[in-house]
Amino acid sequence: QVQLVESGGGLVQPGGSLRLSCAASGSTFMIIRMAWYRQAPGKQRELVAAITSGGSTNYADSVKGRFTISRDNAKYTAFLQMNSLKPEDTAVYYCNAGSWPNRPGASWGQGTQVTVSS
Repeated sequence: QVQLVESGGGLVQPGGSLRLSCAASGSTFMIIRMAWYRQAPGKQRELVAAITSGGSTNYADSVKGRFTISRDNAKYTAFLQMNSLKPEDTAVYYCNAGSWPNRPGASWGQGTQVTVSS
């Protein structure tokens, strides 16, 4: 079992920045892939960015060039640096971790709200 705890959400104006953190605990040796997903009201949950233990990353087209995912393998922590935020980035952001490099894992965090509004 892996437990995930997110932090760093909040209210920010358009064009601003936020940094999300996701700390993993428990059976962390199982983790290959860590990822961020988001879900806006009335919409399906979608992948934002993912990173493997080897450092391979992938991003949703809508966030490329604005968001950066990174991880500290020694501390089993993942980060999402979000710059040039737009109102359409408003959503609950969820951390995900798992043992497969190319698909969501079984472990989810509780979510953190990101609101982009003036």
